[in-house]
Amino acid sequence: MKQKLKGNIILLITAIIWGTAFVAQSEGMNYVEPFTYNAVRTLIGGIVLIPIIAIFQRGGVSSENGAKSQKTTIIGGIVCGIFLFIAGSFQQCGIAMTTAGKAGFITALYVTIVPLIEVILYRKSSLKVWLCVFLALAGFYMLCIKEGFTIGKGDLLVLCGAFFYAGHIMVIDRFNEKNADGMKMSCIQFFTAGLLMTVCMFIFENPEINAIMDAKYTILYAGIMSCGAAYTLQIIGQRYTDPTSATLIMSLESVFAALSGWIILSESLSIKELFGCTLVFAAVILSQLGASSLPEIKINKSKGEKT
Repeated sequence: MKQKLKGNIILLITAIIWGTAFVAQSEGMNYVEPFTYNAVRTLIGGIVLIPIIAIFQRGGVSSENGAKSQKTTIIGGIVCGIFLFIAGSFQQCGIAMTTAGKAGFITALYVTIVPLIEVILYRKSSLKVWLCVFLALAGFYMLCIKEGFTIGKGDLLVLCGAFFYAGHIMVIDRFNEKNADGMKMSCIQFFTAGLLMTVCMFIFENPEINAIMDAKYTILYAGIMSCGAAYTLQIIGQRYTDPTSATLIMSLESVFAALSGWIILSESLSIKELFGCTLVFAAVILSQLGASSLPEIKINKSKGEKT
């Protein structure tokens, strides 16, 4: 129980850092294009981790106790990096067309996607989780769907990113189970994602040093804190808690994103959008109110029946 509490606290700190990073990402779009922004900040995240890993190794301990498989760590880092590249690219392109607060709440919808993936993988999901899924989807409708049942392009791109962030969560959980070294895996994923983003940067954009320097403060915050610190805390925190709980806690980044956007960028939401945010937040809170007494739903592998 103490281990799970430890993991939940680590993931809550992660959510706070990610939430405030939405403001930095939104501001950064005033100076550079999406792939340029992501490439630089992601590579910074990997560079920041190198001396930290070296310090742990110099002290004669692994950066993650019990992590023994170098091969698993390398493969895990590469796979996580690919998911991070796709998810981050969708998100950053979307942020350029929507607000930081809305982007935060849309990204948080990965909380509804992970249980679906778990059911596909024949894991149990309580009825309470599905109630949370319903609330979150209703919140998304209120937050993003306009008259005529249309959705803004930026909102749609961020939603696509949420699907790949859900996959990122599940991949981390899979390699944590295989005892990969969390900190090294995080470092590898940043260099993998950063290199892919750099290729896209030169293919699709025209990066300029002056523009990057103008965005340096937002890039440094996103690189050092959102990438170097938060993604590493995510990997470590997920080691001590289950993936569904992890996604629910980390989805609180949406609340911190909205608060940061309101306080720093003076962003505002309509009554309908605020109600949508409230539904998403309610789904997150409900999911954390202790063990559910509601029945569990499990797919029978052989017959495909619910039990």
